[in-house]
Parts: sequence; C-alpha cells; structure tokens
Amino acid sequence: MKSHRAAADHVLPSVTFPSFDPGAFSASDERSGAAVGANDRPRLLIVEDDFLVTWQMEEALTDAGFAVAGTASSLEEALQLADDTQPQLALMDIRLRGDRDGVDAALELFRKHGLRCLFTTAHTDQTMRTRAAPAQPLGWLPKPYTMPALVYAVREALKTLRD
Repeated sequence: MKSHRAAADHVLPSVTFPSFDPGAFSASDERSGAAVGANDRPRLLIVEDDFLVTWQMEEALTDAGFAVAGTASSLEEALQLADDTQPQLALMDIRLRGDRDGVDAALELFRKHGLRCLFTTAHTDQTMRTRAAPAQPLGWLPKPYTMPALVYAVREALKTLRD
C-alpha cells in the first residue's frame, strides 16, 4: 500500500513547487501526449545509501513512467551502473557508503560519462554546493521531500537536459 506524506512541499532556491496531483505524473511525449515506450523512457540512476528512501524513490519514479536504470549505495556501484546502463540523469544523495561521498560520485560520473545529477540530500549548504559545482548539477532537492516533489524535480532536470 502506498502512502504519501502530507508534509508541505519544499522550496528550492528560486523554484517554488506548485500543488501536486500524484496521479497526474507520467512519462509522455509532451508534444503529442502519446505514452513513451518502455525503451524510450528516461533512464534514471538512484544513488542513495538508505534502502527505504531508495525504495520510495524507485516506486514513485516508476509509477510516474520513468525507467530506473539501477540503484547504488556507493560511488563504486554508481560508476559501474553508469557504465552498464548509460542513464540520462543521476539522483544523488551526499552521504554514501564507503570513503567517498555523493559530491565525489557526481564529479566522477560527470567526468567519465558527462552524466549530470540532481542532488536529493539534506546536505545543501554552500560548502557542498561549491564542491559540486564542477559537476554542473541540475538542482538540489532538500530532504525531507515528498515523492511528487521528486517527480517534479526530475521532470524539470530532464527538461533542462533537452533544452
């Protein structure tokens, strides 16, 4: 059974999330309104060390019509999955398993694959943002966030990549 928290949507710097209808999200061709085939859906890599958060993210994004290319809890797993699946976008937490963090992972993914990230983390301070800047992140979604806010942020990040 799915449950969505009733907490208010969070605000990214200079971005305000509108009201959401969680059932209104799907991956579709915005020009024609036609559903996108399974092989044409945007592939997302989730890099998150918390199993329950990963599960919620994967469920929400799959329900919204995205393809989750894989989930990783460490930099090494993220690099291997990016090699194997060639995702279009990585959703990146800062705290990961191992000696290196999500900023290190984002920098490596960008350097090796040109893969951009949307940071989904509680660590959004200026120090982290400055460290991550060379990876050209597509945004920062501060924890805790709702799943509709995550779907919206992913859609916006993908729009930026298409533009």
